[in-house]
Amino acid sequence: MTDGSETAAPQGRQTALSHELSDLLIQLSIGLHRYGMYPEGHPSLAPTVDNILNRFTDLLQTQNTLSLGVARNQLVIEGVATDPKNPVLHDLAQRLHRHHIGAITFKAGIGHAELHEMLRVVSVDPDRSDNPIGLDPRYTQPIWPHLRIYPLTYDRLRLVDEEPSGDETEQSRSTRTRAAQLWVGLARAALAAGQVQAGEDWAHDGTHDEAHDEADPEVVAQAIESHSRETAYDQVIVGYMLQIADELKAGTTAESATLKRRISGLVSNLDQSTLGDLLEMGGDCTQRRQFLLSASEGMAVDAVVDLVQAASSTHEQTISNSFLRMLQKLAQHAEHDTGRRRIEAETSVREQITSLIRGWSLTDPNPDAYSLALQRMAAANPIFQVAPEQRFLPEPERVIHMALELNVTGDTVERAVDAMIERDRHRWMLDEVQTADSPLAAKAILDRVASLDEIAKLLERENVDADLLDQLLAHAGLSAADVMLDALIASESSHTRRPLISLIVGLGPDVGPHVMRRLENSQWFVRRNMLALLSELPELPETFDAMDYIDDAHGRVRHEALRILLRDDDTRERAICVGLADTDDHNVRLALTAAARDCPAAAVPLLVSRATSGSKRDQRVAAIRVLGATASREALEAFLRIAAPHKTLLGTKPPTKSPEYLSALAELTQFADDPRVRKVLAVAAKSRDGEIARAALGERRSGLFQQQE
Repeated sequence: MTDGSETAAPQGRQTALSHELSDLLIQLSIGLHRYGMYPEGHPSLAPTVDNILNRFTDLLQTQNTLSLGVARNQLVIEGVATDPKNPVLHDLAQRLHRHHIGAITFKAGIGHAELHEMLRVVSVDPDRSDNPIGLDPRYTQPIWPHLRIYPLTYDRLRLVDEEPSGDETEQSRSTRTRAAQLWVGLARAALAAGQVQAGEDWAHDGTHDEAHDEADPEVVAQAIESHSRETAYDQVIVGYMLQIADELKAGTTAESATLKRRISGLVSNLDQSTLGDLLEMGGDCTQRRQFLLSASEGMAVDAVVDLVQAASSTHEQTISNSFLRMLQKLAQHAEHDTGRRRIEAETSVREQITSLIRGWSLTDPNPDAYSLALQRMAAANPIFQVAPEQRFLPEPERVIHMALELNVTGDTVERAVDAMIERDRHRWMLDEVQTADSPLAAKAILDRVASLDEIAKLLERENVDADLLDQLLAHAGLSAADVMLDALIASESSHTRRPLISLIVGLGPDVGPHVMRRLENSQWFVRRNMLALLSELPELPETFDAMDYIDDAHGRVRHEALRILLRDDDTRERAICVGLADTDDHNVRLALTAAARDCPAAAVPLLVSRATSGSKRDQRVAAIRVLGATASREALEAFLRIAAPHKTLLGTKPPTKSPEYLSALAELTQFADDPRVRKVLAVAAKSRDGEIARAALGERRSGLFQQQE
């Protein structure tokens, strides 16, 4: 067995766990294995709990709360992430992750009984019970005084390209998606795990905020800033930031580029006080220096400058104000300029910051190294010069006002509009045009502001401004359909796709032919998005037939086609039957929901098959309830098979209690005239299990009807 303390990543780039924390996690993993192996009351379980409890007692003597963050293949505790290659801790992380657990907090005073109960419920394999703890409302509430489990309720917060290719191994997929996994872990820690208040539990009401679906960096930053500073919470956040900085240092994949954009946006949106507090949690000076060096190589330059400024104010390693202003100026050029100027600015910032961090040991605001760097930068030939023709131009706002007052246009007006576009002043120009009585000038300005090229640029932004696009599309009209559809296809974020679909639908039914041309795309998610868009149109194109897609190789494409077919009375029966026979769980549930409202006779045999041999318990129960509503002969025979009693040496006994048996028993009460049914009900009514007896009397079926009403 590998020692849990050996958690440092290759080449010593990651801080190792302390011996106490490593020992605690290993004992916790061993305890879960024992609880999974031995039955309740086994004599080896009580010593196991005592062993783990002693370690918690020692650790919680110096702090009130200990928090354990859960990622897919590793854990984060006390700001340090475990090694995903450690088999014991990797297994513990996966066990908790399969239970949909995002975090666990342990408070001082934890007792034997609550720790025993937690180990008992978590040790159950969720793949066998079909009941992960994170999805069970009984355990996601504060039922224990010193222990709390937090679920991963943001199930749409997902990794990019979660669908593996056919020849891709699990190891290669894990390497490819590591960057996305780290961002998901950080966002879950900030958003889904709730907020830790001093002396209180993490608050979580289970609601779903649509703004959090894709974990926008600004939203994550707001969650971190609004949180009261608390050691356990900050340690989980810092643990992920350390890993992300390390990943960006070596990352070369497309996912790494996305991670760089997101973490840089997060850092830029955090205020200096919050950054300082997080850096304070990031270990000793050596670890902080390593973090800043990794960040300087991988993050955007403006984010790196923010981190260095926060570090200087926190650790009394002051930067000269002149030097800091120079770095900030260079960072602006690196972000907004293009070509050679951008490359030179970015290179200069990274070189100066790397040199600064490596020799950062003095508190003097103007040490010799910094002064020399400033002297060299000041003496160097200027690389950011303003061309003479760019100087002393009139303000673009004034030019546009004059153009609207005089109802004129020309090159000067076009340059003014372009200048305002660069400043993101689209709304100002739209407001001015609406209040002006100048048709010639207004049209010229609108043609430039709402051009297809400008709409395409706005669509490339990470946060799409739906309101602004709506105003521009009102002028561009159907001509922008192809640009909008291209953006929808390229978008990796459902948070972005939803407003795009609404905007495209707003172009009117004539957008249908543009959508249909893209249905021939070989990528499944493109076909899915196009079908989802067609389903939102008030009327479908005449040449479109959703039946062409019910045999698609991908279940999500078939799902969208079934949604369209279920809207039409002429195709609804066929859609229900196709959905019930589908191999995709989402499509089966869609068909069951539709059949519950009005079940066609042709679907009854398929429902019987689902009720008696379906692979999912919830599907079997749902099929039984839908069959009960049909009151058909086939339903009766299916219920008799499910609820048939067993003959034993001691007599006739009902089957083992299960949701399927209770539902079938309740539905049989409507066939009480049948002698076979009366025998089944009589056996069930004599059961010592009160729930079985009540179901035999029809009480369960009555309760189900009341819930449905």
